[in-house]
Amino acid sequence: MRTILNIIWVVLGGFWLFCGYILAGLISCIFIITIPAGLASFRIAGYVLWPFGRRVVDKSSAGGGSALMNIVWFFIAGWWLALGHVITALAQAVTIIGLPMAWANLKLIPVVCFPFGKEIVAQ
Repeated sequence: MRTILNIIWVVLGGFWLFCGYILAGLISCIFIITIPAGLASFRIAGYVLWPFGRRVVDKSSAGGGSALMNIVWFFIAGWWLALGHVITALAQAVTIIGLPMAWANLKLIPVVCFPFGKEIVAQ
């Protein structure tokens, strides 16, 4: 079932979200201070491309640096990637088959806005 949901996800918007994360990662890697944000973007890109069967949990080792990088990330890429998720969710919610995809998009927004201090694990 997860594989079917992931295939539908990729077709109905996951690929374009993945491309947005790759672009955000490339832009973030231009400056030395934002390289950690670029790496986080690449990490989330893999999750956004194939999200079903995985989940996001809090890292117990996250500290003040994670909070600081979350602020930097939000202003560099977090807000417009979250906007991309909202727009994609609205488009997916038009059809019945797209409703679970829309819900998954909305559940990704907290991770998109503040990815540092989070870890992606298999379910």
